[in-house]
Amino acid sequence: MSSKQSMAGQVAVITGAARGVGAQLARVLTARGARVALVGLERDRLKEVAEECGPEAGWWEANVTDREALSAVAAEIVERYGRVDVVVANAGIATGAPFADSDPDVWTRVIEVNLVGSANTAWAFLPALADSRGYLLQIASLAAITPAPLMSAYCASKSGVEAFAHSIRPELALKGVKVGVGYLSWTDTDMVRGADEDPVMRDMRAALPWPLNRTYPLGPAVDRLADGIARRSAHVYAQAWLRGMQPQRHLVPMIMGAVGPMRLRAMGTRLAEFAENPRGLVGRGGAADQADRQAHIR
Repeated sequence: MSSKQSMAGQVAVITGAARGVGAQLARVLTARGARVALVGLERDRLKEVAEECGPEAGWWEANVTDREALSAVAAEIVERYGRVDVVVANAGIATGAPFADSDPDVWTRVIEVNLVGSANTAWAFLPALADSRGYLLQIASLAAITPAPLMSAYCASKSGVEAFAHSIRPELALKGVKVGVGYLSWTDTDMVRGADEDPVMRDMRAALPWPLNRTYPLGPAVDRLADGIARRSAHVYAQAWLRGMQPQRHLVPMIMGAVGPMRLRAMGTRLAEFAENPRGLVGRGGAADQADRQAHIR
């Protein structure tokens, strides 16, 4: 149950804020009294979410892989609000395919946005967070705890951001900055719905054991993230049962190594579909990143 802790007077920056977790988190933090600065792609969506959050909300269009642009945005946000208390590194994209059949450019792009983009976010906003003795929440995933086949890029990126946050936590503590990691299972966002449009990925997920095979509602998940932000927690679990996965995570590679090949073998010729029809990035967020890259190539 959400404790509805107040965020009054605080300024919160959220990347990947045009839709999904980022957009809903902006709404929830605004309702708790924060002033929100939204960063992402899809300017029309960003503007719409900012308008929902009221006149003190602002939005900035930037790709987290562009370090210079992100640093410029950080400076503009500090100039407008005078401070930054919370940064949520939420921007992320995904793809799904066997590693051997993955498009190397698409696979690498997931790492660039999810992992390198998170580092760029920290670099850009660390001076402001140090000034306010603030809080950085790095959004990870169940994928960091239970890496799975057909998701090597996403799992590697989320394992990477989890390790990144744990690594910098003691360093930033010396500057008075707290660092948290947020974990989400399959949550009802555009990214998850986009992944489910692929019948092979959808059926693979449906075959997972409960509670891994459920799609969880966005609202309660984001409320739990907001509670963790207000408490400046080291670990935040969008679904309560995820906490129980932590003590068992050392068993996952062994179980996956035994069960994974059987699951893949049962898929038979369906795996060949990935080689015949290479997958791109999923969902509208993935499409926005691809459009942004193409615009900068021209």
